[in-house]
Amino acid sequence: MVTETDRHIYTVTELTAEIRATLEDVFTGVWVSGEISNFHHHTSGHMYFTLKDEASQIRAVMFRGQNRLLRFRPEDGMAVVASGRLTVYERRGEYQMSVEHLEPKGVGALQMAFEQLKQRLEAEGLFDQARKRPIPMLPDRIGVITSPTGAVIRDILNVLGRRFADINLVVCPVPVQGAEAAPAIVEALQTLNRLGGFDVLIVARGGGSIEDLWAFNEEAVARAIAASKIPVISAVGHETDFTIADFVADLRAPTPSAAAELVMARKDELVQRLDDLLDRLVGAVTRQHEAVAERLRGLERTLAVLSPWERIKHQRERAGDLARRLEATAARLIERLQARMERAAGKLDSLSPLAILGRGYSICYRLPDGTIVKDAAALAAGDRLRVRLHRGAALATVTGAEAPAEP
Repeated sequence: MVTETDRHIYTVTELTAEIRATLEDVFTGVWVSGEISNFHHHTSGHMYFTLKDEASQIRAVMFRGQNRLLRFRPEDGMAVVASGRLTVYERRGEYQMSVEHLEPKGVGALQMAFEQLKQRLEAEGLFDQARKRPIPMLPDRIGVITSPTGAVIRDILNVLGRRFADINLVVCPVPVQGAEAAPAIVEALQTLNRLGGFDVLIVARGGGSIEDLWAFNEEAVARAIAASKIPVISAVGHETDFTIADFVADLRAPTPSAAAELVMARKDELVQRLDDLLDRLVGAVTRQHEAVAERLRGLERTLAVLSPWERIKHQRERAGDLARRLEATAARLIERLQARMERAAGKLDSLSPLAILGRGYSICYRLPDGTIVKDAAALAAGDRLRVRLHRGAALATVTGAEAPAEP
């Protein structure tokens, strides 16, 4: 029988502390694979989530100091491999895994980060062809953002010098690999945009692994390229290498040398092209001239058939005939009007009081009111009269009046 003195009784805190010590001593550097669920990125910067498989689950935490180095974003449902140590959260008596390293299962962390950023920026429309600007055919001033040493800048200079020796080129030196590369590339893009006067920018570096090219997969570089007011050519790596910068840039060149060839046509090719265009222009003008000349000849033939001068002559003769007929008609009309006027004048003369006066009659006006005297009874001795004769008038004074004879 076990007596009380033989038993060791733990408090909850003591037991939890011992379990924690045992777990943390034994389970260090543990690797666990599972699926993420209940992921939460706290405002403190810590990440809290659960790792689970078909039968079990374990709580996990990845503190800010460790997760700030992650290249990808953990998400619910993502299969991952985590390494770290087991610990006990004593206040709840729960064990959990403190994750120090996390990577996607079956694919590298950098590749996962690449795919995640690509999907996100594509959803924002940064890859749309509609927002990409054309590269000028003959840029006057080119900015190149690359390492000042190495084969890349030499290749670009050689190609540009061979194709158009007097090009204005400005090299903006930056590191193209390592932690300092992305911030330097962003600053170079912003600086050249502030300076202005550039027709196109080339962002370039040679080939390498995904780690070597990672600066051109950084979100900050992608957004700086998208924000550039100057068209940007991305020339990163070899033809088979693709970076986020390639998708955002206005034009992707398979290699830095190809970028130089794309941005500047050969001088002799331009001269030949101008000669070809001149020949085409001369030919077009000649054909146009011949077409116009043939059309004029056709019009001349048409005019000859229609004989416009004969038509004009005919119209002139017709107009002359009409004028003569109009004159004759007008003359006859005038004659008839004159005859009518003469007859009317004769009638007016026969009816005129003056004509009556011409036959020996006169008109008497009593003065001073000038009323015509029609009745002798209206007169009295002493009345003054004005007598209108056929020619002239006479003044008279009434000495007496005679009554009209009885009928």
